[in-house]
Amino acid sequence: MDEPLAVALKFGFLAVLYLFLLWVARSALRDLSRGVEAVGSAPAGEPERPSRQRDEPQGGGLLAHVEPRLEVIAALGHEPGTVFDVRDGATLGRSDHADIRVEDPFASSAHARIFERGDFMLVEDMGSTNGTYLNGRQLRGAERLKVADTIRIGDSEYRYQE
Repeated sequence: MDEPLAVALKFGFLAVLYLFLLWVARSALRDLSRGVEAVGSAPAGEPERPSRQRDEPQGGGLLAHVEPRLEVIAALGHEPGTVFDVRDGATLGRSDHADIRVEDPFASSAHARIFERGDFMLVEDMGSTNGTYLNGRQLRGAERLKVADTIRIGDSEYRYQE
C-alpha cells in the first residue's frame, strides 16, 4: 500500500518540477522578446543633448517642420491645456530635475522620457515602478509617438501634438 503512494508522490513532484521549468522558460522568452523591442531605443545612460532655442534653425529632417509638444489633459499641478515643448526631448517624473514635473503619487522620480530618433519622437518608460501607458497600453520598450497619442503616468494624462 505504501508503494503506490510513493510512486504517486514521485510523479506529482516531477509534474510540479516540469511546470516550474516551463514557467521559467516562458518568462525568459518573454524577457528576451522585450529586449528585441527595445533594441532601437537609445541606452538609458545616453548623454543629454544641449537644448536648442525655439528660433534656432534645425536640420532638414521631418522634425524640422514640426513642433513636438505635450498637452496636459489632466495632471496635478498643471492646468488642462498647458503645453510643453518636447522638440529637444524631455524627461517626465517627480524629480526637481525632470523637464516635465509630474505631481502624481504613482510617478517615479525619473518615470519616462521622450526623445528624438531619426525623424520620429519616441517615448519609453525609464524603469518606473508603476509603468507608463501609451494609448491605454503599458510600454514594454521605446515606441514611436503619433499625433493625438495619450501618455498616462498614474492619474496624469498628456496628449502628444506636432
